[in-house]
Amino acid sequence: MSDRPSTDRLSVFKTYKLFVGGKFPRSESGRVYEVTDGKGRWLANAPQGSRKDARDAVTAARKAFGGWSGATAYNRGQILYRIAEMLEGRRDQFAAEVADAEGLSRKAAAARVAEAVDRWVWYAGWSDKVAQVAGGANPVAGPFFNLSVPEPTGVVAVLAPQESSFLGLVSVLAPVVVTGNTAVVLASERSPLPALSLGEVLATSDLPGGVVNILSGKVADVAPALAAHADVNAIDLAGVAGDPERAKELQVAAADNLKRVLRPKAVDWAEPPGTERMLAFLETKTVWHPTGA
Repeated sequence: MSDRPSTDRLSVFKTYKLFVGGKFPRSESGRVYEVTDGKGRWLANAPQGSRKDARDAVTAARKAFGGWSGATAYNRGQILYRIAEMLEGRRDQFAAEVADAEGLSRKAAAARVAEAVDRWVWYAGWSDKVAQVAGGANPVAGPFFNLSVPEPTGVVAVLAPQESSFLGLVSVLAPVVVTGNTAVVLASERSPLPALSLGEVLATSDLPGGVVNILSGKVADVAPALAAHADVNAIDLAGVAGDPERAKELQVAAADNLKRVLRPKAVDWAEPPGTERMLAFLETKTVWHPTGA
């Protein structure tokens, strides 16, 4: 038998899975769908999430909410910054996936990934500062302090942008979790691979399981289940910005159980972000306290 290594080996193709509760389950249905690049070239099979997968993700997000929302803002910022460090170390991988997903040159994709990592750091820095923007002391006539304190809304469903597979994803996910919410993300239907790879980064970071849950699949299958779920407190419809009929259906489903809804609109994800998406998923608690006590 020859000692020389064989050159006729088969490549080990990556099996992408959902990310739910800090683990990597296959879709409950066992179904997958083909992911292709802009030229129709096959890239991988992605798990086709079902309504059952959506319910499991919401359960995991609700279980994680108490611990994550109860953590100090400084601690959340540390954890998110650690995620940025890990993303920085895998920039080449994400650049390759973004280049395939969005039809970009490798150089342009690398620049977009770098921008996404910087944006994650930017949001991490807001963790212990957003309360100063969203809260404050209110003037009252009487011997009382009156304070407005921002608190997270709860479990937020996020429909990731379809056309911006990584920068857009970071732009809608980071502001949800930095303020203490937990998230169920439906990745871009056309280009889910960067989102599913993000799950691998989150799983090996300090982020508690269930804080972020990532699903892939058909918007028509998964999004209605999230919009109608009574234990989802809010929903970001960024992923249906180009489908007004679908957006309307989801808003009607969300209104049935009084969800907070961030309506879809055209966004240039390359533009510098603001505080809008962080403030969209915060509630305000008002506290009265007598002076001198």
